[in-house]
Amino acid sequence: MLYAFAFERVGVVVSDLYFIDPDPMPGQETPERGVRVELRIFERGEPVGSIYAARPITVGRPLWRVDLLEDVSSAPGSFDRTHHHPGFDGWAPGPRVFVEELSADPLPWLAGKLSDIPALLKETGVSPDELTEADAAGLRAVVPEITDTVRRLLERVWSGELGRPAGEPGSGPVTSARVSWL
Repeated sequence: MLYAFAFERVGVVVSDLYFIDPDPMPGQETPERGVRVELRIFERGEPVGSIYAARPITVGRPLWRVDLLEDVSSAPGSFDRTHHHPGFDGWAPGPRVFVEELSADPLPWLAGKLSDIPALLKETGVSPDELTEADAAGLRAVVPEITDTVRRLLERVWSGELGRPAGEPGSGPVTSARVSWL
């Protein structure tokens, strides 16, 4: 499942995620599930054909990411692998950064980050010129809607509806997987 909130030049995308790393970090050898949130550059193309034609939309490079992840064997709401990536090198995320406040109460932490885009950009090392004031104002206005979307997706992951491995039951062990739009 993928949700997108787009403004002038930036937007937020939200998706459920199931992940098995074939080369895991120590202590993270088991699958993870949860919700991924990314701040991304968006590009709005010109309609092709008449004024009524569909407009091409590009969800471009990521600027920042938060992963509200848990070990699949953990109790729902443990957020035991929740972290963020304060920066990207092109499409590659920087290292996982674990923050106690994020794992303890992720939705208010996320709301705080998305509500203060200038501070978030400073943290990521992205030039403030990447965004417009309309981006920052638009994003601030929909933070409650974004966090509500994240909460609803987490509930669907915890119920087993989303954030699951691909394939049929009994199809054999999976050693590497990334099941998500993001």
